[in-house]
Amino acid sequence: MLNVKPLSLDVIRKIKNRVGRAAALALIGAAVVLSLAACGQTTETEPTVVLAFTPTHTPSPTATFSPTPTATATHTPSPTATYTSTPTATYTPPPRFPDSPALVALYDATGGDRWTNSDNWLTDAPVSEWHGVEVDDSRRVIELRLSINQLRGEMPPEIGELAKLETLQLDGNYLNGAIPPELAKLSNLKTLRLDSNRLSGAIPPELAKLSNLKTLDLTYNYLSGAIPPELGNLSNLKTLSLWLNDLNGAIPPELAQLSNLETLNLSSNRLSGEIPPELGQLSNLETLDISSNDLSGEIPPELGQLSNLKTLDLDLNYLSGEIPPELGQLSELRTLLLPGSYALSGEIPPELAKLAKLEKMDLSKNALSGGIPPELAKLSELRELSLWNNDLSGEIPPELAELAKLETLLLAHNDLSGGIPSELAKLSNLTVLHLDHNTLSGEIPPELAQLSNLQVLFLHRNALSGGIPPELAKLSELQSLSLRDNDLRGEIPPELAQLPNLWLLYLSNNALSGEIPPELAKLTELYTLDLASNFLSGGIPPELARLSNLRSLYLSDNALSGEIPPELARLSNLMSLRLHGNDLTGCVPSALTAVYNNDLGGLRLPTC
Repeated sequence: MLNVKPLSLDVIRKIKNRVGRAAALALIGAAVVLSLAACGQTTETEPTVVLAFTPTHTPSPTATFSPTPTATATHTPSPTATYTSTPTATYTPPPRFPDSPALVALYDATGGDRWTNSDNWLTDAPVSEWHGVEVDDSRRVIELRLSINQLRGEMPPEIGELAKLETLQLDGNYLNGAIPPELAKLSNLKTLRLDSNRLSGAIPPELAKLSNLKTLDLTYNYLSGAIPPELGNLSNLKTLSLWLNDLNGAIPPELAQLSNLETLNLSSNRLSGEIPPELGQLSNLETLDISSNDLSGEIPPELGQLSNLKTLDLDLNYLSGEIPPELGQLSELRTLLLPGSYALSGEIPPELAKLAKLEKMDLSKNALSGGIPPELAKLSELRELSLWNNDLSGEIPPELAELAKLETLLLAHNDLSGGIPSELAKLSNLTVLHLDHNTLSGEIPPELAQLSNLQVLFLHRNALSGGIPPELAKLSELQSLSLRDNDLRGEIPPELAQLPNLWLLYLSNNALSGEIPPELAKLTELYTLDLASNFLSGGIPPELARLSNLRSLYLSDNALSGEIPPELARLSNLMSLRLHGNDLTGCVPSALTAVYNNDLGGLRLPTC
């Protein structure tokens, strides 16, 4: 029977102080294992083994067991223990916690002493009490969650030794270098999140061996190269997120084999080629985002087979051709984003009106032509309709007023004609209305004043006539009002001063006449007041000096007369001032010459 003399508490403390906590744990663990291993051995004599430690303080601490047999443990960086006996063979016992060497390697490689939270790491506490670590009943690590924890450096390949690991979350750190292909050994892994780091290089195709993986998130790194087609073998994958990297090449059609996939996000890369029609086979897909790439070709009509799809984002690519009417079959779709290609042509398919659950439709920045389908009024859940910057023509369908939940209507930069439908006043939830840069004519409907939630009203660059409806003063939430570049006439309604939240007022390039209402001084939130290029007369109201937040004041090219009010010098935040093209007299207040962008020199008036 082998007798083992136990280590005294003093010896343990000396070891801990000299070689460090982690190495001491390994040595003590080795001693305990040696004791257990010796039990049950039968020899003719019962030798006594005294385990004496003589630690040496070097960069890589070493402890030696003597006399024979000898156990040596070296922390470089993963502690190991070797038991040598004569005449028996060398024996390497398992550590007290089998996964602790891999954890120590991670700690050392990523600056564990500088982590935001490293509670209990490399202490006597059980591994299960180390921050971010969860173990199973056999004390094997099954979860490692160290998100947003200031990990810096490269991921050590030893992580691949955590054989029972199911969840690895290292997102939101400063990890750099390549993704270790050794991660492919984690056969039980279900969640791998390495997003929001500084990882570079190619995505290891070996990750395709993770047959149990459900979530693979490598978002927001510096990964390059092609998407490995081998990833199509991850049959249990539900989320594949690779967006915001530097990936290039084509989208592998093999991804269509991911029959359980629910989210596919490949946006903000440099992917090229056509959209694989095979993606239409992903029957469980709920989100398809391949926006902000260099994809070309037509939109595959097969995408209309994605019966569970809720979000389709193809924004900012080089897609061409017509919008497939088959997209109208996506009965679960909430978000449809097809803007930014500048090459999608043809008419808007009226079949899109079948998307009963659609909340957002953005077809802007294309070359779509024809009229706006009145059938779109059937989209009862729609909150945003963005069709701006196309070649749409015809009149604005009054049926759009049936979109009771609509909050944003963007029809600017088209060739729409006719009048502004007064029925739009029924859109009680509308906050943004952009009808600018069209050829709309007629008067501004005073009924628009019923849009009580409206914050932005842009009607500029049209052919609108008549006066500015004073009823617009009822738009108490209005922040931006742009009516410039029309043919509006009459006086500026002083009632506009009742808009307490207004900070942009553009009325320039019309045919407005009369005096500038001094009541406008009540618009205390105003940043920009643009009344240039009209037929305004009279003097500049000194009350405008109360506009303490004003940054830009444009009064040029009118028929204003009299002196420049010295009170305007109190506009301490003013950055741009335009007064030329008037009949101003007197002198220029010297404080105004300090305004960064001014035209006072062209007035040919002295400074005072």
